[in-house]
Amino acid sequence: MAFSSADNDDVLSEINITPLVDVMLVLLVAFIVTAPLLNNAVHVNLPKTVATAAADTRAPVTVSVDARGAIWIDKRATDLARIPAELAALKAQRPDVALNLQADEGVPYGSVAKLMAAIEHAGITRLSVLTANNG
Repeated sequence: MAFSSADNDDVLSEINITPLVDVMLVLLVAFIVTAPLLNNAVHVNLPKTVATAAADTRAPVTVSVDARGAIWIDKRATDLARIPAELAALKAQRPDVALNLQADEGVPYGSVAKLMAAIEHAGITRLSVLTANNG
C-alpha cells in the first residue's frame, strides 16, 4: 500500500494491483474446482417396457480387421483392394444394409481409416463402430 507523507502534497497515481491479483486467484481456484463437475452428460432413468421385435430383422454385416491387419466380411477373408467391389455388390443386394465395423486395438489407425473411406465410397451410410465394454 502506498502512503504519502504530510510534507509531500503531490497526488500519488500508482495502481495497487494486489487486490486485483487476489480476486483473480480466487476466480482461478473457483474455476479449477468447478470445471471437473461440469459435463455434458444427461443422466436419464429410462422406463422399463415390454421387449419388441426389431424393425430390421436382417442382421447387420460385420466387417472386421484382426491384429495382423487382415480384413474379414462376415467371417470371409478379403483384402482392401476388393472391399469397394464387394461392398458395392452388397449395397446393390440390400440398399439399406447396415455394417458393424470392428478392429483390433493394435491395428494402425491408417488401415481402419482406409477401410472406413471404402465403406463411405460404396455408399453405405449405416455404419456402427464396435468397441469392447469395460463395465
